[in-house]
Amino acid sequence: MPIKTYRPTSPARRRSSVQDFSDVTRSSPEKSLRRRIKKSGGRNNGGFTTSRFRGGGARKLYRQVDFRRDKMDVPAKVAAIEYDPNRNCRIALLHYADGEKRYILCPEGLKVGEQVVSGDRVEPKVGNAAILRNIPQGLEVHCIELHPGRGGQLVRGAGLGATLAAKEGSTAVLIMPSGEMRRVNINCRATIGKVGNSDYQNVRWGKAGRVRHLGRKPHQRGTSQNPVDHPMGGGEGRSGGGRHPCSPTGKLAKGGRTRRRRNPTNRNIIRRRRSRRYGQLKVG
Repeated sequence: MPIKTYRPTSPARRRSSVQDFSDVTRSSPEKSLRRRIKKSGGRNNGGFTTSRFRGGGARKLYRQVDFRRDKMDVPAKVAAIEYDPNRNCRIALLHYADGEKRYILCPEGLKVGEQVVSGDRVEPKVGNAAILRNIPQGLEVHCIELHPGRGGQLVRGAGLGATLAAKEGSTAVLIMPSGEMRRVNINCRATIGKVGNSDYQNVRWGKAGRVRHLGRKPHQRGTSQNPVDHPMGGGEGRSGGGRHPCSPTGKLAKGGRTRRRRNPTNRNIIRRRRSRRYGQLKVG
């Protein structure tokens, strides 16, 4: 969608940009598919902070999105395309032939009035969902299941799409948006096409207040904290920290591996994602 800028009436206006929302056809969500969402402020069920610098933000209602696409062989008409404050892509409201209503992630190119369907053998058309076994090779897919029946977990962000590269026995080989090549069970379900709203990455927030509306608080540097709060804290004046950058628990922040060596899903990764520092890392 096009990016809109304003006249530079202030420094924030000069540096910020917004989406024009020309693709959104309905402003209010479906009442039967929304529910309240409780904020955690980055704390777990024990009250301990597990995600730092989270809190506040605008109040939002959660839209119940159908990630399973388990309503088989029932055609649905795209009734509206809506804005979802909980994700960076749009959602599409489907009206099924039997009267049920559901939300799905809106793929690029899907228009109001079109028909989509989910099944084992469907036409390879944008918005249709099928198992990887019956999707032609070379097509882009999104909202991919990791395990059959669990619901889409991979490739759900705005503008993303994975390429179905090959089918080998009981697995399908996917090239992820990050460059990673991995195997997935061939009976997992995926939606054809790439996720829409690819211009989201070009939006400039412009000022700190817009980021606070998203529930993100200012990020404090380790060197600006006290020694009791961070390993790099303390010192007279603006000290350099005296050690390599690390987390509050002392884990190295640059170059250190964060994935478990014996993760059972390692065998499904054929090629690691591209690393900014070391290039492509291979497994095996």
